[in-house]
Amino acid sequence: MNDVRLPVIADAQFARLFGTAPMVVSSAHGRVNLIGEHTDYNGGFVLPTLIPQATVAAVAPSSGRRVRVWSRELSADASLRAFHLGDEEAGQGWLDYVQGVTVALRAAGFEVGGFDLAVASDVPLGSGLSSSAALEVSVLRALRRLFDLDFDDVMLAKIGRAVETDFVGAPIGIMDQMVSSLASVGEALFIDTRTLATAPVALPAGTELVVINSGVAHHHAHGDYRTRRAECERAASMLGVVELRDVGVADLGRAQALPSPLDRRVRHVVTENQRVLDAVAAMRANDADALGALFSASHASQRDDYECSVAAIDQLVAIAQADPAILGARLTGGGFGGSIVALVRTGESPAAAARVAEGYTRASGHAPTVLVP
Repeated sequence: MNDVRLPVIADAQFARLFGTAPMVVSSAHGRVNLIGEHTDYNGGFVLPTLIPQATVAAVAPSSGRRVRVWSRELSADASLRAFHLGDEEAGQGWLDYVQGVTVALRAAGFEVGGFDLAVASDVPLGSGLSSSAALEVSVLRALRRLFDLDFDDVMLAKIGRAVETDFVGAPIGIMDQMVSSLASVGEALFIDTRTLATAPVALPAGTELVVINSGVAHHHAHGDYRTRRAECERAASMLGVVELRDVGVADLGRAQALPSPLDRRVRHVVTENQRVLDAVAAMRANDADALGALFSASHASQRDDYECSVAAIDQLVAIAQADPAILGARLTGGGFGGSIVALVRTGESPAAAARVAEGYTRASGHAPTVLVP
């Protein structure tokens, strides 16, 4: 996890696109959530960590209020996308994440001038590894330096989240932007998403991670993810609490009187919050077996109670859980596709990842990608 090679935007490439050299280059990593799924927008606990894959943003100021944008992955050849500050309009595909940054900055009281932006990323899209937050945080870091904006890393995360909730229209929590903005590669970051208190936590000695993209993409701005959030809000209202964070394990009896599927949604969120706390305790106690068991229990809860997994992910997780080197595995990210994370004994992750990927390909026909190691 410490072998980080950032994508590169060469000065010459930037000059060919925009006629000048970049003034600021910033980066931000994607993330994998170790445990604590669908708890962040319920005011709960999460435990993500950064992955080596990252997004790099190179910027230079331009005259007037014009913004020009190029993406190594999403632009055709040297084609540029453009908009004017104050005239941002949603519905422009991936450009919305850049337009959303300028809109969210303005809403937070920070004005920027025109700029040229080139982006390169090796965080795979639709993988459940927070490619959008890596883009938002890398661009916000670049603009903060370029225009000498006065906000800290927590405010940066809040602005990044507003990009998605207020402009793109994805009803996400704040976990992705918090970890991308505040964490360091090689450590997990425990986040209380209600207070935004954080604490670094190390993996148990003798363990490392495997992250595999299933090849089944997911989308947060529509569909079942939005439905799950609405179900949680409805359940909280019926229980008379502000957020499901306010429901504890001792309250599950009352929660189980809710109509289906709200009873199951609440059970997942409540038990998942507890699993995050238990995972932090296991990591601090160097109890790898307990942490692995929590990974697997979390997946079962996502599959059965929250119903945010899909058949291909369940198949991939089952293959991983059956591998002798793997202590536990689970769906990571918002679900409905994406990636899995597995806890593996140190030194065995490359071979274990290869075995799992090969077995999954044979069983499903999907083409997985091993992202870590």
